[in-house]
Amino acid sequence: MPNPAPSPAAPSPTAHGDSDAKVVKSESEWRSCLTPEQFRITREHGTERAFTGPYWDEKRAGLYSCVACGTPLFRSEAKYDSGTGWPSFFSPVSPDAVVTHEDTSHGMRRIEVRCASCESHLGHVFPDGPAPTGLRFCLNGTALKLAPDDGDTRGA
Repeated sequence: MPNPAPSPAAPSPTAHGDSDAKVVKSESEWRSCLTPEQFRITREHGTERAFTGPYWDEKRAGLYSCVACGTPLFRSEAKYDSGTGWPSFFSPVSPDAVVTHEDTSHGMRRIEVRCASCESHLGHVFPDGPAPTGLRFCLNGTALKLAPDDGDTRGA
């Protein structure tokens, strides 16, 4: 069962929770509504190269949602420059907006972050972020869609 977002103390793959509205589509349905790169990142658990994806250097205020299903995930107020080349946040909009899973791919143990509504891969969470949570949600910009507060959709 998917796990809720980690507590502020540390990423925890053992806490359990569930989101109410689940989005379920076939592979062909996902392919028809996502670009090939969005599909690779969100459905095949891919990673964009650092400093190449959207939003890593984004400064506009707004709401970041899942590119696949539109679920609100992160606010710009929780975004910060981690120096990694990926959009980084210290907390989601709500604890149940994302779920975590243990990821042992590539010979390492990491905590994967997924959209709680559609299970799209977003990135990973690490316990080296700033206050107030100490967490760094290191995400693929390709998995996100920004709705700027001022309505400016350039690059969103």
